[in-house]
Amino acid sequence: MALRGKQKSFLRSEAHHLNPVVQIGKNGLSETLLDQVDELLERRELIKVTLLQNTDEEASDVKDVFEATLHCDVVQTIGRILVVYRPSSKEKYQKISQQVRSI
Repeated sequence: MALRGKQKSFLRSEAHHLNPVVQIGKNGLSETLLDQVDELLERRELIKVTLLQNTDEEASDVKDVFEATLHCDVVQTIGRILVVYRPSSKEKYQKISQQVRSI
């Protein structure tokens, strides 16, 4: 899914007030972590992921893995914080994606 510039800008503004809900630490990227992120994206559509100081992962590597395995968009990367978006497949959780489509 290719997002346009205005859509990315809207998502960045929506994510500004969010706190990171996923932290990647010394265990790095695992199947459990990817499953957790997948569930969170299904329910929230827009989340922040932070890389802790004790991780060996790089933000660009995490971005590539997320986009390849979870089929989501990393809207913004600032330092060690990623803003991740994916429209929910369940209609009752589609709040942000409806606004994104209207832009």
